[in-house]
Amino acid sequence: MINRSHRPRAATTLKLCSLFLQYPDAEIVAARKDLSAEVARLSRSPAAATLARFCAWWTDEDPLALEQHYVETFDLDRRCGLYVTFYTDGDKRQRGAALLRLKRLYRAAGLPLADGELPDFLPAMLEFAMAAPDGQGAIVLREHRPALELLRTSLHDRSTPYAHVLDAVCLALGKTTGAARTTARQLAAAGPPFELVGLQPFGASSETPTTEATW
Repeated sequence: MINRSHRPRAATTLKLCSLFLQYPDAEIVAARKDLSAEVARLSRSPAAATLARFCAWWTDEDPLALEQHYVETFDLDRRCGLYVTFYTDGDKRQRGAALLRLKRLYRAAGLPLADGELPDFLPAMLEFAMAAPDGQGAIVLREHRPALELLRTSLHDRSTPYAHVLDAVCLALGKTTGAARTTARQLAAAGPPFELVGLQPFGASSETPTTEATW
């Protein structure tokens, strides 16, 4: 259960989104009803409503079907990967610098990463946004808003209920800017830059994102 005392509503929303975007292993599956109850306790808001729509599917989905859906969505479709800096930096060298910056921010905030987990994994970024002091985590997420909008659009294009989770993330962060929308469209049109430097690719599909946004 989530300790909601003294926690802003947006932080609770981001924490729930972090859990919803993790691989649905046995622990997550066992917690589904409790997490759905946490959503029901959120104050009435557009973000709470969109998470309720997600939970209506997620809570009762067959566990094996849920695992398959997650893998097909996030692991096998390059457009829907959860590694945020890939959308802007692809496999170019500057991505290493972006990852190092995130890792240092997490360390300073006392947020450990799981072994082998990259710091731009969206659930980790959401966890940081919830836990970091002085609003630092939300600032970092807003820096990556174009990538989040592009991922949100790709999930809607797939008609997956996980699109509702990205809707909630973006709603929790507040209104997007025209510049972020423009950048997201440019990223969708061009696709991620490539300059292979030993980073593991994320997703097997070579499809490029669609160019139209839905916000």
